[in-house]
Amino acid sequence: MSQAIASVGPQPRHDSSSRLMVIGGAMLATLAVIALLAPVIAPHDPEAVEVRRVLGAPDLLHPFGSDVLGRDVLSRVIHGLRVSLIVSLSAVAGSLLFAVPLGLVAGYFGRWVDTTVSRGLDLILVFPAMLLAVTFIAILGPGSVVAAIAIAVIYLPILARVMRTSTLIVSRNDYVTGARARGASHWRVLLNHIAPNALGPVIVQASVLSAFALQLEAGLSFLGLGTQPPTPSLGGMLADGREVLIQAPWVEIFPGLAIVVAVLAFTFLGEGLRRAFDPKGVAE
Repeated sequence: MSQAIASVGPQPRHDSSSRLMVIGGAMLATLAVIALLAPVIAPHDPEAVEVRRVLGAPDLLHPFGSDVLGRDVLSRVIHGLRVSLIVSLSAVAGSLLFAVPLGLVAGYFGRWVDTTVSRGLDLILVFPAMLLAVTFIAILGPGSVVAAIAIAVIYLPILARVMRTSTLIVSRNDYVTGARARGASHWRVLLNHIAPNALGPVIVQASVLSAFALQLEAGLSFLGLGTQPPTPSLGGMLADGREVLIQAPWVEIFPGLAIVVAVLAFTFLGEGLRRAFDPKGVAE
């Protein structure tokens, strides 16, 4: 009887993590398909202006209505979602490209290497995220590429710290000590033994940060610092529709819902991965 109770104990956690990963993964996969097929799925040209359809209400031909220039909101949401996903995912991927080796080296070698890397990353953490992004854009100019670079720099110290902590934990394991005793070089130990086992928490953190990256990209576009018109962006659509919110609420509602759904997809996936692969909370 006790064995049966013991076996049932951890099951809800496993089920909940699997459920969240499935839900988040399915939502994200659906959004990715929509983004990839945006030119095919979108019923209208997202940049086409129709004077007769200015602030047109939703109907069969325009299910999400039209904006202040008569452009189809549904088509702009689809294309804006594409831009937001590309910017957020490329920013996190670019940040991972530098954060993983930096955290790996800092956690493994320690001493002056750790101090140098950690203090350098701390300099980035001094600045608030939005202020740092605005600074980058002020220097390099507005645009989706610059926004992606700014977001990547913002999340670099966070991901590097998680990688460093995970490396410190993995480095204490017996198989690492055994590899060193057999005469394996430092780089061989890092690449073959530590890196594959330390990446889990970093991947979890990256999936969670993707949600915040999407929000940050939308915020920058809302301020006119991210994706530039006439290219559709979810944040830019929110900025365009704020003055007609009472008259035509659909101009604001549907881009906002797209952001909410995308953020929820990343959040569910990240939380499911955390429960499954990071039970010790290294990525928190």
